[in-house]
Amino acid sequence: MSDSNNISNVTNLSPILQIEELSVSFPGQGKKRNYAVDNVNLTIFPRQTVAVVGESGSGKSVSAMSILQLISTPPGKYEKGKIHWQPDANELPVDLLTYKEKQMQQIRGNQIAMIFQEPMTSLNPVYTIGEQIMEAILLHQNVNRAEATEIAVKALSDVGIAAPASRLKEYPHQLSGGMRQRVMIAMALACQPALLLADEPTTALDVTIQAQILELLRHLQETKDMSIMLITHDLGVVAENADVVAVMYAGRVLEFAAVETIFERPLHPYTRGLLKSMPVLGQSVTRLPTVTDGATIPDDFPEGYDVEPHVTTPDPELGYGGKDARLYEVEPKHWVLCTPQVGNSIQPTQPGLYYRREMSH
Repeated sequence: MSDSNNISNVTNLSPILQIEELSVSFPGQGKKRNYAVDNVNLTIFPRQTVAVVGESGSGKSVSAMSILQLISTPPGKYEKGKIHWQPDANELPVDLLTYKEKQMQQIRGNQIAMIFQEPMTSLNPVYTIGEQIMEAILLHQNVNRAEATEIAVKALSDVGIAAPASRLKEYPHQLSGGMRQRVMIAMALACQPALLLADEPTTALDVTIQAQILELLRHLQETKDMSIMLITHDLGVVAENADVVAVMYAGRVLEFAAVETIFERPLHPYTRGLLKSMPVLGQSVTRLPTVTDGATIPDDFPEGYDVEPHVTTPDPELGYGGKDARLYEVEPKHWVLCTPQVGNSIQPTQPGLYYRREMSH
């Protein structure tokens, strides 16, 4: 991880995406509805990588899919919230949750693209690679088939696939796992999106290919001026690739800060437990610590706030600290889900960090 002094401020930029109080529910027992996403707030700035980290079932993927309205309704339901989208700072932001399906078709794959977890199941086995990449190009760009083919060839070349013209004629089963993931990235970036939603893009890959894919995403981000929402449960990936981190659990964002801050001064008990449960290379232990083992409230937690201890089975109706718990900026540029103590009149604020760190290569 690069030193925190290498963070460069970009204070004059407007956010490209702002999620405000997003709640998404699914049917539970009887008439009860379970909240997979509960009052989520998130901000992404141009050319910034925001990592959303948490264990399975924390609401990471549902949050990302909600941006593109990919949650089937029913059974899912957007209970409340706004998703402000502003790819052009000279234009007013729009609320994507108010868009109709036809309007969203102009957003998906064009302004906002998504890479899904498993490339083999995301690619259609009965269509060639070329047909699948060119589908979005022909839909969103005013080009003929020959021009779309040229764009598809360049997209494959950009992601490091050799002999891209011949690869267009191949089917997914003819490619390795790493090659299929590169194809998924090429598909996502073919229309030059302003925001890439990368949902665990390296989960099914070995560590060598994983490193290549992450390096590729960093390179493409720099060359194409793209923002990335990186969804992962791998803290090593977060440390090496993120500018800002949002920690999620049970559908809520528990902590939001710069990546250096999260690793050097975690404040929420769950974040602390998550970091302490990471195995250390070369360390001899008889038992690996669990998240619960290390989920302590720091002695120097900022005054004026109460933070709830981490429990393994939180009531989904309450979450941490009940419905009154919100993200408060308890320290400069550091938000934690907590409640203000009596006499503290501070109001919750939208989390958002206006900088990108300089990556060390």
